[in-house]
Amino acid sequence: MNEFKTSDIWMIFKIMGEFVEGFEHFKDIGPAVSIFGSARLKKNNKYYRLAQKVSEALSKEGFSVITGGGPGIMEASNLGARKGKGKSIGLNIVLPQEQVPNKYANVSMTFDYFFARKVMFVKYACGYVIFPGGFGTMDEVFEALTLIQTGKISNFPVILVGKKYWSGLIKWIKTVMLKGGTISAEDLNLLYLTNDPQEVIKLISNFYKENGIKEEYKRFRVMM
Repeated sequence: MNEFKTSDIWMIFKIMGEFVEGFEHFKDIGPAVSIFGSARLKKNNKYYRLAQKVSEALSKEGFSVITGGGPGIMEASNLGARKGKGKSIGLNIVLPQEQVPNKYANVSMTFDYFFARKVMFVKYACGYVIFPGGFGTMDEVFEALTLIQTGKISNFPVILVGKKYWSGLIKWIKTVMLKGGTISAEDLNLLYLTNDPQEVIKLISNFYKENGIKEEYKRFRVMM
């Protein structure tokens, strides 16, 4: 029993260490956008190319780009940020089937704990851009929506890119969740759906101009 208690205590210190290292590592990244999407999409996929285009444009607008640091959409986004001459950040995670970090992140850190990594995604972001993805991508979408809906963080743009991919989900939210009374009509305003890279840039740029960098720290304090 004492061995388990000792293990738990050391785990707490390890978790604290990830937060401390993350805060120190990323304190100077400036305004940033977190980009999510499938690790399985290849370079010839249209969403890979679109993610690269969007992240390059965001980088040229002065935003750092944060991804999960792996392949697919993450790789495309880090590549776009590098091409845009901005900070390209990869938050890698240790997995049983090891995720290989992509080569385009010029600032990186590897996490053991998903929840510590998630804090870094939201702490520095003035927008989430979500490309087609699987369970992990959906997890990031709905966690952001939950935190905004419950007032644990201040509102910021959560943008779904790919109308064909996401329209079924939006329809289900409207016809099942909204009609069933499990969400309110105003909750639908927490999500944006687009195919247009310029609309993504406009939404995030306008939000940042209206709220500024201090909004990041306000969100984080409320969340904690």
